[in-house]
Amino acid sequence: MNFTILLSSIINMSGFTGLTVKNIIMIILGGILLYLAIVKKYEPLLLIPIAFGSILVNLPFTGLMEEGGFLQILSFGIRHELFPILIFMGIGAMTDFGPLLANPLTFLLGAAAQLGVSIALLGAVLLGFNLQESAAVAIIGGASGPTSIYLASKLAPHLLGAIAVASYSYMSLVPLIQPPIMKMFTTEEQRKSVMKQLRPVSRAEKILFPIISTIFVGLVLPKSVPLVCTMMLGNLFRESLVVNRLSNTAQNELINIVTIFLGICVGATMQAEYFLTVETLKIITLGLIAFAFGTFGGVIFGRVMYKLSGGKINPLIGAAGVSAVPMSARVAQTVGQKANPRNFLLMHAMGPNVAGAIATTITAGVMLTLLQ
Repeated sequence: MNFTILLSSIINMSGFTGLTVKNIIMIILGGILLYLAIVKKYEPLLLIPIAFGSILVNLPFTGLMEEGGFLQILSFGIRHELFPILIFMGIGAMTDFGPLLANPLTFLLGAAAQLGVSIALLGAVLLGFNLQESAAVAIIGGASGPTSIYLASKLAPHLLGAIAVASYSYMSLVPLIQPPIMKMFTTEEQRKSVMKQLRPVSRAEKILFPIISTIFVGLVLPKSVPLVCTMMLGNLFRESLVVNRLSNTAQNELINIVTIFLGICVGATMQAEYFLTVETLKIITLGLIAFAFGTFGGVIFGRVMYKLSGGKINPLIGAAGVSAVPMSARVAQTVGQKANPRNFLLMHAMGPNVAGAIATTITAGVMLTLLQ
């Protein structure tokens, strides 16, 4: 009898009594994300902590998200935009802006790829989201996870989980989503186009670029400063060649630690009652539309540049304007080489690739300026 009472007490105090169907669905979803990250290797650096965080937050009675709970304390870094900003410093330290400086015209391809953001913004408004929510959803089209998280935390924190998962999921699916669109809107002849080797970029140019960009963006669009200018600081660490310890820390220890915390906190926003909604389905659909139209916009403008340059610019590099550094640049390289084995588009595609990252952060700054 005593054993039965003891067993009953243990069961009553366990999480099983608070487990709902929605919790179970979210735990299964977390398992699917872990499968995609570990087995399929889709964005494992972020999907693993996101997936694990989503499982943790859907286990009943843990107290993780209550006042003083581990995840509640850790989420300070998202609520106050700390983690996305530190991520951008690491991204800047890992980024070579040389290809963009060698061919500044490719910045236009990064701007053209923002078409996806515009289309998704319109679609979100039509689907019933308010302007702040629509802007947060639309930025998924820029294929920049940290920017999506930053903007969502500012304008629509209640949608953060769905926006983050959609953003990183589509970034990981770049090799599947982009090639069909690239082939559909280019001809075989255009894909075969071979681009000339880029000119060498001097050290002085690489050092001046982050400094001038910071001053220009800071004066023209102050709301973009937290993202753009921390990225430029990280890049200055890299290009100055006099603070290798800082550059290496930003590229390795800092970005790795912040990535773990950021991923777990994003997963913690995926509580069943907030995530399993019609809005989440809308966001995932709009994210795919945004990503597709971003690729389309970059490729179509690439065709324009192909025509104006007399065939010297391969339009495939326009697809890299959606950011997703460096995956979309690698996709341009792969598709180009299938059309012509003599094609080496990777470095050319890195120009619009990093331009897309800058353009997306500037777009986010414009949205914050107008809507916050």
